[in-house]
Amino acid sequence: MSSTFSGLEIAKRAMAAQQSALYTVGNNVANANTEGYTRQRVNLTPTDEYPTVARNRPQMAGQIGTGVEAGSVQRVREKFLDVQYRDNNNTLGYWNARSDSLSQMEDVMNDTSDSGLSNTLEDFWESIQDLSTNPEDVSARSVVIERGETVADTFHYLSQSLSTIKSNLGSEISVSVNDINSILKRVGDLNNQISQQEVNGYLPNDLYDQRDNLVDQLSSYLNIKVSTQSSGGQSPAMADGIYNITLENGDGQEISLVQGSSYSTLQVQNGVDSDGDGVLDAPPADGEMTGIVVGDTTLSFADANGNVTFAQGKLRGSIESYGYQYTNSAGNTVATGIYPDALDQLDQLAYTFGTVFNAVHEKGTDLDGNTGNDFFTFDGLTDYHGAANALKVDPNMTYSKVAASANGDSGDGTNAINLGNIEDFELSSSSISLQGFTDQLDLSTLNLPISTGTIASNYEGMIGKIGVDAQEANNLQSNSESLLNSVDSNRQSVSAVSLDEELTNMIKYQQAYNAAARSITVCDDMLDKIINSMGTVGR
Repeated sequence: MSSTFSGLEIAKRAMAAQQSALYTVGNNVANANTEGYTRQRVNLTPTDEYPTVARNRPQMAGQIGTGVEAGSVQRVREKFLDVQYRDNNNTLGYWNARSDSLSQMEDVMNDTSDSGLSNTLEDFWESIQDLSTNPEDVSARSVVIERGETVADTFHYLSQSLSTIKSNLGSEISVSVNDINSILKRVGDLNNQISQQEVNGYLPNDLYDQRDNLVDQLSSYLNIKVSTQSSGGQSPAMADGIYNITLENGDGQEISLVQGSSYSTLQVQNGVDSDGDGVLDAPPADGEMTGIVVGDTTLSFADANGNVTFAQGKLRGSIESYGYQYTNSAGNTVATGIYPDALDQLDQLAYTFGTVFNAVHEKGTDLDGNTGNDFFTFDGLTDYHGAANALKVDPNMTYSKVAASANGDSGDGTNAINLGNIEDFELSSSSISLQGFTDQLDLSTLNLPISTGTIASNYEGMIGKIGVDAQEANNLQSNSESLLNSVDSNRQSVSAVSLDEELTNMIKYQQAYNAAARSITVCDDMLDKIINSMGTVGR
């Protein structure tokens, strides 16, 4: 038979359990706007019935409940939604990096502005057409030189602007590498703290939240996989355990990033230590990036066919924009990337433009009857690399040295017509007829880096590709963001604090607490009746 005071004990346990639930509700409400906080709940469990199974148990018709207790305070979180969120966050990080870099390139290469290269070249060709009709006019000749200088300045601006953005991308890579290393260290430290608490039977929910927030951040940089490992000891069955994190490389390799409290350090292969902490976090001083070093493992960024094999994420998007190099099957080093390719195409265009213009200009005769000299120079370059930044009008070029005539006759502007036709020259042609000359211009002897199309069509193709790539990146970035928001909405519906729900729970637990208190009052009245009212007959 149960104790006379068992009712008081049951009510006391009920009040303590409901009080714990109310405190948890209060903690949820207090953290309703805390970023990364996961709502918590108290798992209320019934205490052992009376009597327990034993040989000397009292003979009763059945077992009597002994109340309730607050078993544990647990986070409300769905692991599957975490995996979905991190996968989509990784994709968004990649397309965000590409979209940002291409948007900056579009701003620089804005061909709709009056100062764009297309309009600048058009003004230059118009000045040459004006010269062809007034070949001896000093003003027309001076305008040609001025417009030529403007073209060169535009090439300089585009090349220097793209190089500046590329340099900024290098700094962004450095920041990303340092952020990743910081996150890995903090996750390792949190693993150690969590393990120490779990082995003693605790559920460190706030530490769990901190660690999950860091893993979410890490997923935007790298494609990762998270596995759990028990802390051992007296760890509760619902404990999250230790996180072991691996990098899922594009070629199928899995490289450990965090193993318990140990963590790997990311470095740029052959990179530069930008902040003196001993970690090579910045791209190499010479050349493009070749790979990333994770601990003792070196991961090449691309294979011999040029296929990028590094893990997807923001870091990969930044490196693809900044530029990378690989060794092809023939043993040659190939440099590529969004900005290196754009700068290379700009150099090719500037070199082709200047070289062809010089070749035609040298055919003509200037105002003094001398054979034309180079109109443009490249500051001693031996090939096209760096031509966009080196192109300039020859410092010795004056209005009288502009070779507008084919034969030196007064009023002859035939070679100016030839110069004006350069924009339409088919660069693949080995024989181009020039007005006023019997011989033909063989472009194949000029070693031009561009050998197809025209100067105009090649520039239009370059601008068109930038636009298409930027549109693709923007569309995929928008799609990835929508998917991430959808997954995050599902995750928040499970894990986020709903004030309406918490207020409902508050009322529920408050009423249960009040009922338990009322139960104590009833038990008190019963005991009072037994103690003070029984056995008084005959007094």
